[in-house]
Amino acid sequence: MEKALSNFKELKTFEKSPELAEVKVSYRRNFKNKVKISNAEDSFEVLYQLFDFNTIEFKEEFFLLLLNKANFCLGWFKISSGGTSGTVVDVKIIFMLALLTNASNIILCHNHPSQNINPSDADISLTNQIRNAGKLLGINVLDHLIIASNRSYYTFANSGLL
Repeated sequence: MEKALSNFKELKTFEKSPELAEVKVSYRRNFKNKVKISNAEDSFEVLYQLFDFNTIEFKEEFFLLLLNKANFCLGWFKISSGGTSGTVVDVKIIFMLALLTNASNIILCHNHPSQNINPSDADISLTNQIRNAGKLLGINVLDHLIIASNRSYYTFANSGLL
């Protein structure tokens, strides 16, 4: 009994400790401009606009599109910006954003500065890793697009890789 009381006192001290950061969550949706994604073409049209056309042939960038259960866009986020032959993607950040926005579905997108839109082995591996993590959380990876500045793109979903 004495040990349980001691643990309770420690917990109370822990909860009120000024050294700890309090986590606050705030979420406001703005559905004035509802954008629904119905296919890869819709995804491409939304995502292509996010790239900086001054650097799209110079460096790789990776974007995340967040969708609700009905595939309306909740928002987007630039996950990373890299070099001419790759960019680092942190899977934890992708799912942190998906969870914080209450996204049910996500779409991944990155560019290939070389204009070769075929996925590399690393692209395929990363996509599978993200898809498997999403399954654990109930968040569907609907597609992964690889785009080029000439408006050509590759879609994992339409190619049977998802």
